[in-house]
Amino acid sequence: MCTLNIMDRRIVLVRAVNVGGTAKLPMAQWRELAESLGASDVATYIASGNLVCTIPGDHHGFDRALESAVEERFGFFREVISRSPQQVSAALTNHPFDVVEPKFSYVTFLAGVPTADAIAAARKVPTGEDRWEVVGAEMHIRYAEGAGRAQMKDAAIGRALGVAGTARNLNTVRKLVELAAC
Repeated sequence: MCTLNIMDRRIVLVRAVNVGGTAKLPMAQWRELAESLGASDVATYIASGNLVCTIPGDHHGFDRALESAVEERFGFFREVISRSPQQVSAALTNHPFDVVEPKFSYVTFLAGVPTADAIAAARKVPTGEDRWEVVGAEMHIRYAEGAGRAQMKDAAIGRALGVAGTARNLNTVRKLVELAAC
């Protein structure tokens, strides 16, 4: 049963898990960790580190506590980045590219806002037909032929931006907004 308090509802994303076998984070245990830190109405969506929950207190503190809990329990550190449902919905609305195929369009939720100098440095990374744009604390991406056939070097752009981030395609982002509404 959802005891929705919209002010405390969060979409919580953990970076780089269950991809390539290097950092396994079973979703049942991810939910348990969140609950052990006081979260309620906890749900996960697909096995890529997506969690929707109602959190107790400050979201920055909750995110850092989850990072510590993951590191303690699983032996690896991964950044946790969360947003309110309204912020995630706004990221969808602010997507600057035409969406021909939602699975080719992504939002990278950043841990902070990159500086203008960092964005300028990232612009030097070749992208081919792929496109990206930073809007606030999100980087929006449109892959010409899908993420699996990316022409741009996401990791190089991320390093240049100097801010950790985690990407989700628009299908996943929409589903997370739906789940957050209970």
